[in-house]
Amino acid sequence: MKNIIVTGGSGFIGSNLVNFLIRKNFFVINLDKLTYSSNKYKDKFINRKNYKFIKIDIANKNGITSVIKKFKPKAIFNLAAETHVDRSIDNPKNFIHSNLIGTFSLLESLRYLKKKNIRPKLIHISTDEVYGDIKKGIRSSENHRYEPSSPYSASKAGADHLVKSYVRTYKLNAVISNCCNNYGPYQYPEKLIPKMITNIFNNKELPVYAKGFNSREWIHVEDHCAALFKLYLKGRNGENYNIGSGINLKNLDLVKRIIKICRDMNIKLGNKARIKFVKDRPGHDFRYALDNRKMKKKFNWKPKKNFDEGLRETITWYLKNRQFLKNISKKNSDKRLGLKI
Repeated sequence: MKNIIVTGGSGFIGSNLVNFLIRKNFFVINLDKLTYSSNKYKDKFINRKNYKFIKIDIANKNGITSVIKKFKPKAIFNLAAETHVDRSIDNPKNFIHSNLIGTFSLLESLRYLKKKNIRPKLIHISTDEVYGDIKKGIRSSENHRYEPSSPYSASKAGADHLVKSYVRTYKLNAVISNCCNNYGPYQYPEKLIPKMITNIFNNKELPVYAKGFNSREWIHVEDHCAALFKLYLKGRNGENYNIGSGINLKNLDLVKRIIKICRDMNIKLGNKARIKFVKDRPGHDFRYALDNRKMKKKFNWKPKKNFDEGLRETITWYLKNRQFLKNISKKNSDKRLGLKI
């Protein structure tokens, strides 16, 4: 049984990836410091023989080095990161610590362990936001210049550059993935899709920034996990890979689609569960859009999940897992963030 480490394995994408790898019969070591958005709800892996959880900060270089040295994994998926743009506007420091310093510490661990002949493949998970605002009619390829707009995307861009530099300078074995917006089960309700779903359940207003014309590309988290597994198997050292679906929607159209699906599912919309336009986020990028032809051509990969079907399944998951929502602090999920400028 091959060992694989997932950093940030208690987060939204991380917990789904852990589940994916366990089903593939890998022994998965989940390294997570358990922040406010970590998935602590009914740890479905805890009794599995091929799973181990270790509470640790990715920026703890000595601790991370010891874990890698002990388990000698075939690969490390680096998902340990702060992810919410609005929070990065209010408090950039946490994002620099986790996203940049954390990645630096991991790379330093791998640089040291390379001398001990321990050389796991690093799959570093990044974001489409590093490319910045993409003009209509264009989709950003892997060669698109980096133009991050928020402290979040800047911290991720910096981490990407660090990974590239360690590949070239120290000959580490690493690839970088840049993915579009994910949705699916276990996502913390500060993000757009689960925020709309939970507000509908709780008869609350559905806040949409500005006029709702900002465009985002969406992929189901299971399709993302399958793409990351392809990179583990076949990703070439030092290269970037865009993981996108090609499905772009204006935020307003997305919220309207969620409302329609809820009505089709006979989910009652209370009198307060209505769209409300709110003050825009500072520095808000208008459009993200990825060119995913490299993934398709090199690995014969493409997303499988129909978007409306995936949305319906996601809404159903939140309906059946109300306890997941009850365990979330309202202090961390209800308050509007990203206005401290």
